[in-house]
Amino acid sequence: MSNYFISAGIELKDGASLEEAETGLRKLAEQTQGEPGCLLFEIRQNLQEPGKFTLWECWTDKQALAEHFEADHTRAYLARDLTEVNYIEELGEIGRSSAKSAA
Repeated sequence: MSNYFISAGIELKDGASLEEAETGLRKLAEQTQGEPGCLLFEIRQNLQEPGKFTLWECWTDKQALAEHFEADHTRAYLARDLTEVNYIEELGEIGRSSAKSAA
C-alpha cells in the first residue's frame, strides 16, 4: 500500500487578517504533524503574494486525511474562516497516473 500525497492551494479571504492566518496556519501545521497517519504536513507562503499558501501533505491513506478534518484543531482553524481552498490535487509517482493505468 502506498502513501497518500496531496497538494493544496489556499488563499486569504477578503477582509481576513494576514497575521492571524499566518499564526493560525503555523499552529495548524504543528498540531497536524502529531496526528496519527500524518507523515508530512508543510505549509509554504507565496513570496510574491503573501496571502497565498501551498500545503504539501503525505498521509498513510485517505482515511487518515479524512480523520484530519474531524480533529478539533482542524475544525477550530476552519471555524476562523480566514482562508479558502483554491485547489486540491492528489499526487503520485511519475508514470503512475490514473489516466495512464485506465488506458
